[in-house]
Amino acid sequence: MVDAPSGLGWLTARPIAHRGLHDRARGIPENSLAAFRAAIEGGFAIECDIHRTRDGVPVVFHDHNLARLAGVSGRIDDLTAAEVSRLRLFDTDEAPPTLAALLDLVDGRVPIVVEAKGIDAAADAGFMDDAGPVLAAYRGPLALMSFDHWLLDQAGEAGLDLPIGLTAEGTRPEALERHRVVFERRCAFVSYNVHHLPNAFVTWVRDVRRAPVISWTVRTPSDVEQSATHADQMTFEGFVP
Repeated sequence: MVDAPSGLGWLTARPIAHRGLHDRARGIPENSLAAFRAAIEGGFAIECDIHRTRDGVPVVFHDHNLARLAGVSGRIDDLTAAEVSRLRLFDTDEAPPTLAALLDLVDGRVPIVVEAKGIDAAADAGFMDDAGPVLAAYRGPLALMSFDHWLLDQAGEAGLDLPIGLTAEGTRPEALERHRVVFERRCAFVSYNVHHLPNAFVTWVRDVRRAPVISWTVRTPSDVEQSATHADQMTFEGFVP
């Protein structure tokens, strides 16, 4: 394990519950307040995903499309926050929460890693103008990450005083070089696909930049072993560590 940069040790101090400690069989859907309560009760850090609604409210939801999670057609970004609040996750009573509601619930009790889910640079213009103030007002251990470099750039340009990380995957040399370019611009950590570990980029992040690497998504004993060997903490689901 690398020595995390000053002030960032909390990121790797405990396992991270992927989309909360969800369990559909028990009626606890992913990215729901119920899943986040379960993670808090278990003492786990929380990973979640955010999209922006049509009226500019950051909401906690993974997919662009609504079908898998809410059983209706359409896209999350075509709805207003009020319309999103009327959706139900996997036929439960749980609605997709706003980012503000998640932060109010956690209130600093466990770390949170927020993944911003983009569409494309044009569609995501102003994303951090909407999400940034909500994130900046939080007074607890919080990090922001994304696959999308334009959202990371927006976060940096907005002057957000929180760790920014790159979510990434792949093993081809050209992909690893792209990751390195993005990381060098403004990143403090990396979240990498556990099935693509180890690789030259992650080794460089840990050994040269001395920055932490968390893995996603750990589901099996072999994934646990792979993450423990080549990353500094795991983002897990489907079991309780």
